[in-house]
Amino acid sequence: MNVYTHALQGAAAGSAAGVIVVLVVGLAVAAALVWSVRFGLRVRRREQDPRRPDDPTHHASPPPDAEATPETRQRREPDEVPRAADESERLTPHDLKHHGSRPAENQTRPRWSGGSGGSFGSGGPGGT
Repeated sequence: MNVYTHALQGAAAGSAAGVIVVLVVGLAVAAALVWSVRFGLRVRRREQDPRRPDDPTHHASPPPDAEATPETRQRREPDEVPRAADESERLTPHDLKHHGSRPAENQTRPRWSGGSGGSFGSGGPGGT
């Protein structure tokens, strides 16, 4: 058995030596915690300060007078997956294209119609 187990058994039995050993171990643990906090604070004081917004190496947002990139909206249609010429033939990845969609022919934005339902599959009266 180790010293800590003897100390616990002695403290449980009510002997004065066991109680003293447990108190000494507790004080040692508390001292180790205090030392580690002080050491961490000392190390942190030696580190560089974090960057400030006025620091020249800081990457800031563009100036307010800079031109913004215009927003583009585009409707896209999925490309069809090519079919194998023969039922026994398998398609491999290099048979497929790299992109999965193309610009749609009709670029008008779909609008909500007043008589249709408001949520998916509701079948309700919609806008009442």
